Amino acid sequence: MSQTIWVGAVAYDPKVVSIWEGMRRYFHEEAHLPVEVVLFQSYETQVAALLASPDEPLPRIDIGWNTNLAYVQADAWSDHRCRPIAMRDTDIGWMTKIVAVTGGPVAKLADLRNRTLALGSRDSGHAAILPVYFLQREGLAEGKDYRSLRFNTDLGKHGDTGTSEADVIRAVLDGRADAGAIGSPFWSTVRSERLVPEGALTEIWTSRPYNHCMFTTRSDLDPALEQAFAKALFEMSYDNPAHRPVLEAEGLRQWIAPQLEAYAELRDASAQQGFLKRP
Repeated sequence: MSQTIWVGAVAYDPKVVSIWEGMRRYFHEEAHLPVEVVLFQSYETQVAALLASPDEPLPRIDIGWNTNLAYVQADAWSDHRCRPIAMRDTDIGWMTKIVAVTGGPVAKLADLRNRTLALGSRDSGHAAILPVYFLQREGLAEGKDYRSLRFNTDLGKHGDTGTSEADVIRAVLDGRADAGAIGSPFWSTVRSERLVPEGALTEIWTSRPYNHCMFTTRSDLDPALEQAFAKALFEMSYDNPAHRPVLEAEGLRQWIAPQLEAYAELRDASAQQGFLKRP
């Protein structure tokens, strides 16, 4: 196969360079696919490149490694013509956690009424978009039933850096907020790496599960290229010592086929909050 497959990824952390150097090496040396990688500074520009037509003065990519928000945006803005092709096993079953100081005034969701909730970057599905959406469904409307303290510290990265979630935790610990919303992977990291004193924070509420990242193709990509790319992904093995470092760095053990049902609530929340209005 001689046609280059251009893949976009967002450089939310320096490790992204190493990850994609490893991925490119795998595609070239083992899968024999001419994959080249374009690194973007924001998901907005990456989605624009995925949706660009050949006559537009924009870089154009064939496949985007998208967050869940970027995926639902690409899907909506392409009139559902962009195609999801693969995701990580660890993209399944994310949840939003609301945490509060142990023994403090907020011990259950109802205690948030007339209090302050810390939220991550407004474009973070897990730390802002979905918490607001889920709480509204629980009868707690932002600005009416509770105040929000927002940390828009990594806009454009859709919460990938974790910076805004760290800001949320600090605000809860120092009393600027009565509780905070973070993603379940970050909460696991807080506990496993003891980022706060043991027992200092308590999880008071957990959302329904939803899914995270998705490889998404442009609508007119040759299906043969799409299938070859997906096949190569699915053939990466955690048991292969050459593959494992890249998989571990990207936070997965196995690439899997798209599981689309668990994006429905993010799609609904994104529409309600204006994230599906095409710029």
